[in-house]
Amino acid sequence: MKIVDNFVRWFVGVLFIFSGLVKLNDPVGTAIKMEEYFEVFANDIAGFFHYLVPIALYIGLFVVILEILLGVALLFRWRMKLTIYTLLGLIVFFTFLTFYSAAFNKVTDCGCFGDAIALTPWQSFGKDILLLLLIGYMVFRRNEMRSAASLTLGSFALAASLILCIILAYVAIEHLPLIDFRPYKVGVDMRKAMVQSEDFRYRYIMEKDGEKYEFDAYPTDNTYKFLEMILLNPEAEPKIKDYNVWNDDGDFTEATLTGVKLLVIFSDVNKARIRTIPEIMNLSGQIQNIAETWVIMSNDEATYESFRHEHQIALPYYFADGTLLKTMVRSVPGLLLLKDGVILGKWHNNDIPTSEEIAALLQ
Repeated sequence: MKIVDNFVRWFVGVLFIFSGLVKLNDPVGTAIKMEEYFEVFANDIAGFFHYLVPIALYIGLFVVILEILLGVALLFRWRMKLTIYTLLGLIVFFTFLTFYSAAFNKVTDCGCFGDAIALTPWQSFGKDILLLLLIGYMVFRRNEMRSAASLTLGSFALAASLILCIILAYVAIEHLPLIDFRPYKVGVDMRKAMVQSEDFRYRYIMEKDGEKYEFDAYPTDNTYKFLEMILLNPEAEPKIKDYNVWNDDGDFTEATLTGVKLLVIFSDVNKARIRTIPEIMNLSGQIQNIAETWVIMSNDEATYESFRHEHQIALPYYFADGTLLKTMVRSVPGLLLLKDGVILGKWHNNDIPTSEEIAALLQ
């Protein structure tokens, strides 16, 4: 049994650390996912969840760091009963979230592994059921899963892990995620990412005389009743599906992917770090001979008109979906440098590049 105990302890510990680190890499993305859950719960369960939206970042950080510390505690056998029972409470909470999402189709991606590994709601629920069973096993074996003889090493590891987590979170929030798992990362050719990589292949589930049949091509026999169509090669789907830019004059999606553009991204001007705007405006003036600077934002025109006049932003502006803009860059404002649709650079407003850096990327 000791081999099984150690396997379960290490499996759960490593998985919790991995899950936490992936989300800690992008705390803003985790906060966005928490906001989705709070909005759903506010509408479906109780209105007070609305009050949690403004502090979603801090709640997300607490949960993510707790995940990592519990994983570390398991590996070092630190206060095992306390660790196991805390894990049980956390996984019960996660299981409820993923079941609610799957059963009622509320949040289509739980964000369990951030943007690194996308899981469907039912896959997420299945993963949590597995963890619930494994942690349940540890609860059952809690008396045999003894704490380490000395807690000093485990306490040091937890303290070091906490400090590291805080540093990683600060860097990711005040700059950008260390690893960009999203489809708008530097080096991506957006035009290519917006088309499917191969023809889609489907399997058709049909019914006839009470029996189910599967076909790789839609049957011509109209006596079959259609039940379901399954995509066999989902990896062929475009990596970018929702990129659209427009204004009152029409669609400007293709225009953003033509020539050299420095896009100033405002997912919400009400949350903008306004002290960086003069620096961005200065940069746009310095590079006007080599790049066009456009503002892409999600607010209504009246709101942005008031904002741009207040902060003297003399740049052409266009509209896009707010969720899209949050996905493109985790910063308000954030900057993207495109050359014929290829993302050459991406910056947080704390790291605004110089004109020389822009010119060097365009060489």
